[in-house]
Formats: sequence, structure tokens, C-alpha cells
Amino acid sequence: MNKGRFGRFGGQYVPETLMNALDELERAYNEAMADSSFTEELNYYLDKYVGRPTPLYFAKRLTEYLGGGKVYLKREDLNHTGAHKINNALGQGLLARRMGKVVPVTSGTATLKDATNEAIRDWVSNVEHTHYIIGSVVGPHPYPTMVRDFQRIIGDETRRQVIQAERRLPDHIIACVGGGSNSMGMFYPFVDDNTVKLYGVEAAGLGLDTDKHAATISKGNVGVLHGMMTYLLQDKYGQIQPVYSISAGLDYPGVGPEHAHLHDIGRVHYTSVTDNEAMEAFEMLSRMEGIIPALESAHAVAYAVKLVPQTSKDDIIVINISGRGDKDVQSIARLKGVNIDE
Repeated sequence: MNKGRFGRFGGQYVPETLMNALDELERAYNEAMADSSFTEELNYYLDKYVGRPTPLYFAKRLTEYLGGGKVYLKREDLNHTGAHKINNALGQGLLARRMGKVVPVTSGTATLKDATNEAIRDWVSNVEHTHYIIGSVVGPHPYPTMVRDFQRIIGDETRRQVIQAERRLPDHIIACVGGGSNSMGMFYPFVDDNTVKLYGVEAAGLGLDTDKHAATISKGNVGVLHGMMTYLLQDKYGQIQPVYSISAGLDYPGVGPEHAHLHDIGRVHYTSVTDNEAMEAFEMLSRMEGIIPALESAHAVAYAVKLVPQTSKDDIIVINISGRGDKDVQSIARLKGVNIDE
């Protein structure tokens, strides 16, 4: 990898004023990861505060219902705070403290793109005193690599757990993709295992034939946004298009550059499911296993509903349940016209 490049993707497309900050961050990150006191403190909080390792759960009823291979769920929803994001938030928070910078950004709207815009705008204005923290594998180098490394604990644990349970690697791994941190964390430890098929599931929203979706790899083309070169949803003039998903965590008009590279080389199969398919999967997993997945994660479950019946009984399928769905129950009830406040 050449200075944060994944094939032709990635890089550092930022104002000159930020280059020193990015170089400082890269040095600080490399030094921290080589410092046993930093990694020991991070591992302490991951163990005692987050509650890692998260379980790899055999979904017996879902397996029987779908009628194919054995379905396992990686339970990131059981993390403290209820999702995979805490893995990276802890790592970057400890790193920012080590660097003597942490300033939270509270402005912006309800989309990931606008939150990122506001964070970068503040960073450019106050670069000497602030540190830009991003929760996904997007942005200029070294952010995509750094976030991936903090999230790879998902895949590392899954690898050990499935070998312990089944004495071999899984055949299929499925995870949802917005910016792509949970999926990259899950995929990365398996990228060199060519027997393991990897599936990234984007948000098709109201359909890929509409303008209400967030399927960047499926429908986008190459451009530059937020300091990186990657696939983007943009018009013929390069203007970023509005995106939509029932899931707030998937409504980003780009994707992490490493995902773009894995798509180009054919290592990961990227597909998409609609809002309706995700909602049906949300209800199915809730009924079948008593596990309420985040709507983001329900996209991965929805694709599994299509894939698993095509697999053999001996196949092993792992779905990353990247977060819990308590926060989404009211949204789904409203969409279904159910008044849960009465």
C-alpha cells in the first residue's frame, strides 16, 4: 500500500494546511500501536468496559427456517453502547488524549455526510488544537487504515470463535456497508482466505431504479470526497447526490476506499437490499431468535435470507450483527402506521 492507497483508491485529497496534521496523526498512531502501554490500556477497556469478546451465536431457528447451511451471528449488538462503533471510538479517543487534542463536533444535520463535512470544516479552521475523529473507514489517509485496524477485532474474534466451534473457517460472511467500518473490521482478517466468500450489503432504499437509495458501489462512480478517492453517488458534473436509506447508518454517498478496491479486484461481492427487505429481516430475526438487530444489520440479515437457502447443509454462514435495534423500533412502527405511544 502506497501512502494510504488501496489500488487506485484512498490517498490524501486535503488542503495543504491539513497535511502536517495528517502526518502528525500517522506518526502518533504508529507510535501508539507499537507502545505496549497504549495497547494494554485499549485492551483493558475493550475487555472490562465494552465487554469483549462478543459471542458468536448459532442461530438454530433461523438456520432451520432458511433450510441451508448453519447460520452464526456475530453479536456486536451486545457491546456496551450497543454497536461496533465503540471499538473505534475507544481507540481514537485514547489516541486523541495521547496527542493532547479532543474537541467534539456538535453541529451538522442527521446524515453522516453532513456530520463529516462539519467535522472537517472545524478541523481545517482549528487544525493546531483539534483532532478530527471519524467513525468509519473513510477520509484521508491514515483514517481508513486506522479505523479498520481498530475494528478488525470483530473479524479476529470471529475467526477464532468459528474455528473453535466448527474446526474450520466459514464459507460465507455477510455484513452491511455504508461507509463500511463494521464490514471492513469483519472482512479484513479473512481477505487472504480465498475459500471464504465475503458479501457487503448496501442500502437499496426504495429501489436502485429510483433516486432514493445509498448503493454507492452498485450505482456510483469514481470521484473525490472527504479527502479520499473512492466510489461516490454523484451527477455527471461531479456534484454529490442526495442519498436515502431507512437506516441512518447507511445514508452516506461514498464508501471506504479499501471497499472500493476489494470490489475492483473481485474479492468482495457487493450487493444491496431495499428498505422493505430490511424491515422484513428485522422482524424475522426478532421473531426467530429474540434478537432485535439494528436496521443497518438487518440489511445483512436480508441478504442472508436470499443466500442461505442456496447453500448446502454443511456450509457455515456468519452474519455480522453490527448493532442492536432498540433505537429503530419506533421508526419501523411509524412506517407501518402503528402508534406505539398509545
